[in-house]
Amino acid sequence: MIIDAHSHVHDSAEAHVRLLDEAGVDRAVLFATRPHPERATDLAGLRREMAVLEEALAGGCGTAEGYRTAWRELDAALAAHPERYIGFLSVPLDEGPERIAETVEREVVGRGFHGIGELTPPPGRAALIEPVLRAASDHGRLPVVVHGSAPTTADDLTTLSTLGRRYPRVPLVVSQLGGQHWMQAVELVRDTPNMYLELSTAGIVFAVRLAIRELPGRTLFGSDAPYGDPVLARAMVERVTAPGGVRDAVLGATLAELLGLG
Repeated sequence: MIIDAHSHVHDSAEAHVRLLDEAGVDRAVLFATRPHPERATDLAGLRREMAVLEEALAGGCGTAEGYRTAWRELDAALAAHPERYIGFLSVPLDEGPERIAETVEREVVGRGFHGIGELTPPPGRAALIEPVLRAASDHGRLPVVVHGSAPTTADDLTTLSTLGRRYPRVPLVVSQLGGQHWMQAVELVRDTPNMYLELSTAGIVFAVRLAIRELPGRTLFGSDAPYGDPVLARAMVERVTAPGGVRDAVLGATLAELLGLG
């Protein structure tokens, strides 16, 4: 089974499914999103969508209606293509530990989501995810996905590793190969047994090759679509691996095992 470990709701879901078909991807982990860069038809439109993204990555909460819209879009996509999508749900990080635990139990576990994410703590504040990890640990092997590229800092990656060791039952996934800090990310994930490294939007081929070589059982193929492309992301993995067990693991077998998929 080929699984894209990182994608966001598209407008439309049908367009996204066509991309998955073109890439030969069976299923995709799907996160909610407020920005929709795929809607832009010119530079001005893209700037507007990216401004929403920048606000989210900086810790801006946006409007309540913006979040409700994103959640409705996620629910609609999952309902339209349950055989293709694997739903993950993010949770607010600016609430108290008890409220976060209640949200995880009610909205994530109670509604049948497969994991939590993509979490986007503000730069320098990765420690905010600790109550989420605690709640995820209370529910067994509930994976948690955290944004790994800019504006995530090198110190944030170290914090994630420290928290990962504190909650060893929780599969903790760092996205986007840790961005510009990819070498540090590889080292930290290598030394933290319950951490995984998702490979989307990598701009350096040998970074993907080295990450897979160092972490053959804990690297995950992902596209970060619509910011990346599943065809190109899969081609990158296949370019740096030989046919066989390692490639199969990266392209989906590892994630299928984590999620308990047949």
